[in-house]
Amino acid sequence: MGEPPGAATVAPNGTTVRRPSRPGTFARAWAKAVSGTSYLPMTLAQLEALLQRLTEQLAAALLAEPIDLRVGHRVGTELVAAHIASAEALGRTVEVVQLRLARDLGLVGEEVEDRLARLLAAVTTGYARALRDRTLDEQETIRRAAMTARAEAERALRSSEARFRHQATHDPLTDLPNRTLLTERLSAAIDSPARGSARLGVCFLDLDRFKVVNDSHGHQVGDGLLVAMAERLRRALDGHLVARLGGDEFVVLVEDTTGTDDVVAVAEAALAAVREPVLVDGHELSVSASIGIVEREVAGTSPGDLMRAADSTLHWAKAAGGARWALYDAERDRRDLARYALSAAIPAALERGEFYLDFQPLTSLRDGRVLGMEALVRWRHPELGVLRPDSFIGLAEETGLIVPLGGWVLAEACRQAESWAADGGPAPFVSVNLAVRQVRHAGLVQEVRALLRQTGLAPERLQLEITESTMMSTAEEPVRALRALADLGVRIAIDDFGTGYCNLAYLRDLPVTELKVAGQFVAGLRAPEARADERILASLVSLAHALDLTVTAEGVETAGQAERLRAIDCDAAQGWHFGRPDSAERILARLR
Repeated sequence: MGEPPGAATVAPNGTTVRRPSRPGTFARAWAKAVSGTSYLPMTLAQLEALLQRLTEQLAAALLAEPIDLRVGHRVGTELVAAHIASAEALGRTVEVVQLRLARDLGLVGEEVEDRLARLLAAVTTGYARALRDRTLDEQETIRRAAMTARAEAERALRSSEARFRHQATHDPLTDLPNRTLLTERLSAAIDSPARGSARLGVCFLDLDRFKVVNDSHGHQVGDGLLVAMAERLRRALDGHLVARLGGDEFVVLVEDTTGTDDVVAVAEAALAAVREPVLVDGHELSVSASIGIVEREVAGTSPGDLMRAADSTLHWAKAAGGARWALYDAERDRRDLARYALSAAIPAALERGEFYLDFQPLTSLRDGRVLGMEALVRWRHPELGVLRPDSFIGLAEETGLIVPLGGWVLAEACRQAESWAADGGPAPFVSVNLAVRQVRHAGLVQEVRALLRQTGLAPERLQLEITESTMMSTAEEPVRALRALADLGVRIAIDDFGTGYCNLAYLRDLPVTELKVAGQFVAGLRAPEARADERILASLVSLAHALDLTVTAEGVETAGQAERLRAIDCDAAQGWHFGRPDSAERILARLR
C-alpha cells in the first residue's frame, strides 16, 4: 500500500521529504501559469493531466540519487511537443517550478536549491533543443512544401502554356488550325532548304451567302453550320491541312503538287463536300462555296503573296456568280492592282489639278448649228499620260469617288460654258453626265443652284445627262431632285437611250427634255440595206416628238448616217462626223 498523504520520507541523500498532501495542486498551478501563453490544442483537464504526469517525473528526478537530469531534458521536450512552446510559457514554467515544486514536495535541506536549479537547467536545455529541432523540422517542412508548390506551379504553368499554344494555333469553334498555324506551315514549306523546285498550292474557300443563314436563323445556327462544314472539309480533304481564317473563310494547303490539276482536284472535292445539305438545330440548310486557287513553285514566293493572290482569285469566283472555283491569273491580277492604284490616286489627282475637260459638239441636223457641247473628263496622269473616262470613271463609281469627281466636272463645265459666246445666235449649252450616285446625292439640287449663281450661267444653258436605270429607280428622291432641277430651267436628257429597259410611255411623267439615242442603233445606218434599224429609229423619233422630246443621235461617224437621220426627222447628232472631242476654245474657234 502507498504511504498516506503528508507522510515523511528520507531521500537517498539524507534529505527529509514530505510528499504533497494534494498531488494535483501543483499541476493545477502550473496549468494556470502557462494557460494562454500559446495556442494549446487540448482542454484544461487534458493540460492538467499532462502537467500532473510531468510533475511526478520532476519530483522523482529531484529525489533520485544521483539526480537524473535526463528527466529534465524529457520534460522540456514534452512541453514543446504539447505546443507549450513560447518564451512566456518557458518563463512561467521555470517560475512556478522554482517557487512551488520544492515547497509542495516539502523538500528541506541545503542541497535543495542547487538540485532544483540543475533540474530546471536541464528542463530549459531540453526545451531549447526540442524547440530548435521543431523549428528546423518546420523549416524543412516549409522548404519541402515550397519545393512541391513550386513544382506544381511550374507543372501548371507548362500545362497552361501548352493549352495557350492548341488555343493560339487552333480555331476555338471548329478546332481547325487557324491563321497562325497555317502561316507557320506555309513558311516551313517555303523556307525549307530541301524544297528545291517543289511546288505547292492553296485553295481559299468562302461560303456563298452565309450572311443569309445568320440573318435568317441566328448566329447559333450559323456557328453550327460552320462546325458541320469544317468537319466535312476535314474528312473530304484528309491528308491536307484545312484551316479556318475566321468567319466563313477556310484555306486548304496542298503541298508537293505536280501542277494546277492537283489543286483543282482538291477544290472540286471541297465544293462537293460543301454542296450537300446539312441539318443544324432542326433546319435543313443548303449552301455553296467559292474557291480561289493558287498553285506555283515554292521558290520566290511568300505566305503573304500566296494568300493575297488566293484572296484576289476568290473574289473573281464570287464575281462570276459563286459556287465555283477560279484559277489565279497573274496578268489579271496585275490589271486589278493597277486599277486599285488608279482609284486610290483620284483624290490626290483632284487636289493637284490633273483632271481637265474636252468637249464634243451636239449639232443640229436641220441647219448645222452647234446647239451644245458635251463635257468629257480627261486625266493627265503624271506616269500614264492622258487617260480617257473609260479608264477611271468605272473605278470612281465603284469606290464612291464619282461624287467629288463628278462635282468637279459639273463645276468646271459651268465655269467654262459661261464664257462661251456665239456669233449671231444663242450660246451653246453645256451637257454634263451625272452618275447614279450623284443623282441620289441629297445635296444635288443645292449644288447645282449654287453653281449657277456663282458662275452666272443661265439654267437653260445646262443640260444634265442621266442613264435609263437612274430614271427607272423606285426611289422617289432622284426623281424629285430632277423635277426640282427642271423647275429651275435646267435641261434633263436620257443618255444612251435604248440600252436599258426604259420605255417612252414611262417618260411622260418625268421631267425629261431630250433623248440621246445609243450609238449602237446609229451604227446600223452605215449599211444601205439596214432598213430595220432605220425603221426602229424613225418610230422612236416619232414617239419622242409626240411626247415633246427632242432626239440626239450619238456615234454619228459618216455623212450617210447624218443624211438618213435627217430624213427621219432626228433633231441633232453627235459624233466624229461633226467633231472629235477637243478643248472648248478650239471648237469655238473652228466654228467661227
